[in-house]
Amino acid sequence: MARPLIGRTVRRLRAERGLTQQALATRLGISASYLNLIEHDQRAVTASLLIKLTETLGVELAALSGSAERQLEAGLREVLSDPMLGLDEVPEPEVATLAASAPNAARAVLALYRAWRVAREDSSGLALPTGRRILLPNEETRDFFHDRANHFPALESAAEAIGRELGARPAEMNHAIAERLRRVHGLTVLVGPMDGALRRHDAAARVLHLSESLPRESRGFQMAFTLMLIEAREAVDQTLAGAEPSTPEAGQMIRIGLLNYAAGALLMPYAPYLAAARELRHDIEALAARFGVSFEQAAQRLSTLQRDGARGVPFFFLRVDPAGNVGKRFSAAGFPFARFGGSCPRWVVHEAFATPGRIRVQVARLPDGATFLTVARTVQGPAAHWGEPPPVHVVAMGCDIARAPDLVYADGLDLDTAAVGIGLSCRLCDRAECRSRAFPPLEHRLVLDPSVEGASPYAFEASSPRVSPGSSPATDRPSPGSSPPNPPRGRGRR
Repeated sequence: MARPLIGRTVRRLRAERGLTQQALATRLGISASYLNLIEHDQRAVTASLLIKLTETLGVELAALSGSAERQLEAGLREVLSDPMLGLDEVPEPEVATLAASAPNAARAVLALYRAWRVAREDSSGLALPTGRRILLPNEETRDFFHDRANHFPALESAAEAIGRELGARPAEMNHAIAERLRRVHGLTVLVGPMDGALRRHDAAARVLHLSESLPRESRGFQMAFTLMLIEAREAVDQTLAGAEPSTPEAGQMIRIGLLNYAAGALLMPYAPYLAAARELRHDIEALAARFGVSFEQAAQRLSTLQRDGARGVPFFFLRVDPAGNVGKRFSAAGFPFARFGGSCPRWVVHEAFATPGRIRVQVARLPDGATFLTVARTVQGPAAHWGEPPPVHVVAMGCDIARAPDLVYADGLDLDTAAVGIGLSCRLCDRAECRSRAFPPLEHRLVLDPSVEGASPYAFEASSPRVSPGSSPATDRPSPGSSPPNPPRGRGRR
């Protein structure tokens, strides 16, 4: 299988350090012409040269994976394929060149697109009855965590310092945190019935109320959150310095996310957790049992182990509801999530809803050849009362297939033959004959023939580019908002 090359990443890192090709080539002991070929992905890199690159550029090996470039390129593809922009097809090489040679400009394009979408939605009437504009602070929060690889050294240090003072083993951590809240802060923890809330911190009365519906591991997390809210304020402020959230709502959401991170770091201290992850080969259920946390907490903590000099396996992490909405999303592994649409229905993330409580494993291969080992399982929250369905989500995480032997979930898999082809989303996927396709691809013209019905709900010409609205002949796709001619017949009845 062809592996993604690292030329664009080397070029970006060299430019960030203000080095010319000649300067870097001299340090590496190779010619400038050879380095130029590497940066244009026309030469592979040997193992010895790869080590020299990490030492010379001062980065970990994982930083040369090209994940930042792939994520940026995927975002550009998605933006430039939006039919509402009315653009002609932008060739793949141009998208790759923009992402690689002008990453700041590419990020500016994504920022402008997000602003345009908010303005377009607002002008279409997506506003509250009071007239107040609907903002999306969750997207800004996701970008904040993604841009920092979901790792925050100041919070790790604060959690480690508090953990040393507690001096408790994982099995005793809940009791130790409750005692610290009581002794140091005069805070009493009460567990009982609560209407419409799971945690309520009454600072004036010095009481922390926790809902009796919470399982033990969730009560421990809520107590850890409250302790970090009180004691890690300086570390959170330090982490937020320079972030400049666009709205107070976004700033508060980021702050809450950082406190959640700090609580996880307290319950699952970095060094012990990394050691246990390696020992247990990233068995999430075993890690959850050892540290007294939930499956979701254990999985999410694995995605944060990116400390310089002591990195864990780079994982992506996400949580999805039954409607396909992504509530959490982090990617240290470089998985290029679609930012503005759904994900591929062939991905095991969606299949996991059919097998509640069971871990599902899939080798997922993207169209560019990048392949990931994905693990997914449902998690269920408490129902408010009898008759109300409990909230159910799928928690999923994964890593580059090269790190699959480090995971217990790869045991027994033939990694060369088990791969399932998936796409970023149906609108961006070029895979033909996909029986699971929900939407036609944006970049290709549909083939609508009433005498033929293929395996895929949407047949399209693989080599025909999309034509911009307003200049299309009669055979082109209809304008946005109109119904397509000869819509595919429903397949649910067969």
